Amino acid sequence: MDFIKKHIEWIPVIAIVVILGGSLPFKFGGSAETAHIFDVVGQFLGLEFFRTTGGYIIGAVELVACILLLLPKARAFGALLTAGTMAGAIIFHLFSPLGVTVKWMENGEMQEDGSLFYMACVAFICSLIIMWRRKDQLLALIGQKNT
Repeated sequence: MDFIKKHIEWIPVIAIVVILGGSLPFKFGGSAETAHIFDVVGQFLGLEFFRTTGGYIIGAVELVACILLLLPKARAFGALLTAGTMAGAIIFHLFSPLGVTVKWMENGEMQEDGSLFYMACVAFICSLIIMWRRKDQLLALIGQKNT
C-alpha cells in the first residue's frame, strides 16, 4: 500500500505528458490544424506574430512543462506551467471564434476535431491534482507555510 501511495502521483503526470507530448509533433511540424488554431487565436488577440509562431511558442512551453513534470523535485512547477497553459487553451476554446470543436480546411476538405478541448480539460485537472499534492512546495515559493 505504501508503494501505491508513494507513486500514485505518476498517474496524472503520465496523463499530462501523453497529452502535451502527443501534441508536440503537430505544434512543431506545422500541421494544418495547428496553423489554423494559432491563426484564429492570434487574430482574435490582435497579435500578428502569434498567428505564425504561436504553435512554436506554446509547444516550447508544453515541452518544458513535460520535462519539469518528469523530474520529481520540479514536478510542482511543471504542474503550475501546465495549469496556466491549459487554462489559456480552455478559455480560447470557450470564448474565442476557435470553438470547442475546431474546424479547418485541409487538402480542400473540411476537418473538425473536438478532442483538443477535452484533452486540455483532462490535462488541467491532472495539473490541479499534482498542485494539490505539492501545495507545500508551491506555497514555499511565495514564502507561505501550509497550516
